[in-house]
Amino acid sequence: MTLVLHSLGVLLGLLSLASGGFYLVAGLLTLRFFSKSRPQPLDPAPAISVLVPVCGLDAGAWQNWSSLCQQDYPNYEVIFGVQDLSDPALPVLKDLCQTFPERARWYFCDEIRGINRKMSNLSQMLPHAHHEVIVLADSDVRVTPGYLRQITAPLADPRIGVVTCGYVDHSPKRLGAAFLAMGRCIDFIPSVLIARFLDGGLRFAIGPTVVLRREVLETIGGLEIALNRIGDDYRLGYTAWEAGYRVELSTYVLDNDCSDESLLKAVERELRWCRTIRSNRGKQYFGMVFTFGTVYSALLWGLLPSVWTLTLCLAVQGIRWLQAIVSMILMGTPRLLLWLWLLPLRDVMSLVIWLLGCFGNRIYWRGRWLQVHRHGQLQEIIKNSQGE
Repeated sequence: MTLVLHSLGVLLGLLSLASGGFYLVAGLLTLRFFSKSRPQPLDPAPAISVLVPVCGLDAGAWQNWSSLCQQDYPNYEVIFGVQDLSDPALPVLKDLCQTFPERARWYFCDEIRGINRKMSNLSQMLPHAHHEVIVLADSDVRVTPGYLRQITAPLADPRIGVVTCGYVDHSPKRLGAAFLAMGRCIDFIPSVLIARFLDGGLRFAIGPTVVLRREVLETIGGLEIALNRIGDDYRLGYTAWEAGYRVELSTYVLDNDCSDESLLKAVERELRWCRTIRSNRGKQYFGMVFTFGTVYSALLWGLLPSVWTLTLCLAVQGIRWLQAIVSMILMGTPRLLLWLWLLPLRDVMSLVIWLLGCFGNRIYWRGRWLQVHRHGQLQEIIKNSQGE
């Protein structure tokens, strides 16, 4: 028993040290990335088509969509697409298009072209886009007037084929929203920066905003390459990287209102993300085992209480809290600091969700159960009349 306890203590100690190093590197890379000077906006500014697939009425939908229509940008259009004429979002979209007639319009995407309904809509919206630069934007994000100028600025480098950016709820009001916001701010975006550092550049994009030149989209096979995949953003970015283009991460951080998310829905969403990451990134997913140091160090001190284990625990916890605070400040989410008390629960739940993500390939997405296979390939689970 003593030998088992000692071996477990050694394992937890090594995991704690590795995780402490992860927190430290994540904090330093976050500081370096968000402290760098922003690229100058393109001059002349290219015309842009913003494509927004819509399914349902998200919290603050009018504010989200109208923010896209009020950009400090000379020449752009915003195209919305819905798949169901009974969608509760449609009356709001019609009012929006009447309010901004020179800027916005909507289309009925009456075909189902693949299992990924978002990409099905986008593929039907794309032929209506008039401009060379295409921005794929999620419907649940809110942007500032300088959004388009900032996210297209990296395209000044002709080697860059795709631009993407992170997202977080800047002012979470409920537990579920704070849970998601904290994970994105202190774990997800810093992990993207670490992947960018290790790979010598990004090899994927992030869903809420993907910017592509039309010629790049045509080169990689169009939106059709992701019609039957989960992680369509990952696939678009990865395929562009394979084709020889660079994928750039913008310093712009989108505001994603998660007010409607309960804690249960937030956990369900993150489990879907974990299984998506595992299917797309393969063995690299299991490297996340080295990112849960606050849990490991606390367990180590609880199992083997001593001055040394307490010192290690306090050191790892301190680095983690500092990394979290730095991330929140640099990403412009100071109100998230009010939820710092949630950090221990957030870290415990992150470990649980990651462990669940190591197994199984079923996900629940937009009212449907789907199976995820290698490289994000999707298969719909058809239930019989008995629900089996």
